[in-house]
Amino acid sequence: MANSRTALIIGASRGLGLGLVQRLHEDGWNIIATVRDPQKPGALGDIPGVRIEQLEMNDTTQLDGLKQRLTGELFDLVFVNAGVMGPLPQDVDSVQPSDVGDLFMTNAVAPIRVARRLVGQVREGSGVLAFMSSILGSVTIPDGSELCLYKASKAALNSMINSFLVELQRPDLCVLAMHPGWVKTDMGGENAEIDVLTSTRGMVDQINAQSGNAGLRFINYKGESLIW
Repeated sequence: MANSRTALIIGASRGLGLGLVQRLHEDGWNIIATVRDPQKPGALGDIPGVRIEQLEMNDTTQLDGLKQRLTGELFDLVFVNAGVMGPLPQDVDSVQPSDVGDLFMTNAVAPIRVARRLVGQVREGSGVLAFMSSILGSVTIPDGSELCLYKASKAALNSMINSFLVELQRPDLCVLAMHPGWVKTDMGGENAEIDVLTSTRGMVDQINAQSGNAGLRFINYKGESLIW
């Protein structure tokens, strides 16, 4: 039954993470959601029944604390959503090394740290581990040159997901690198093509459709396969 399923959403204070929590709540899921500051959950705090946990994803001490607090939980979905755009403009000649490091840590390395700690609690056979990727992470697609550093960080995430799964050796697991579409969020801007509701409804539908379908796939919110 839908109301017996449990999801963990990493990075849920606003935008797509908040939208995912809203859609899953509408579908009757039990939900644990992380934010940097639980004292300021924003609209997430208005959703009844959601368990809010603190997490700064780049802080390994906080990651270990979250892992400890979630001991005994079994998840039908773990969705690692948190990410950043990075410095603007994305000029390779002027960008600071610290900005590049922060971008790649948040977008590519930290999501794998989360997954390493929690993948053992994803339900065997039907559970889904999802990462918020981007079509801009496809190295074959020439779009978005003005966001070259962000593109590279998402390509790095896709590569890190693959390396993680080779290391993990868990053939039953369904793993999704998901492109949410170009969405009207703080990151996507007001000129984006779709709203958060359309994107997150699509992603939740695809998670339901892919459950039990083992292996790694790079898909968009419509379920269309993307080129790595």
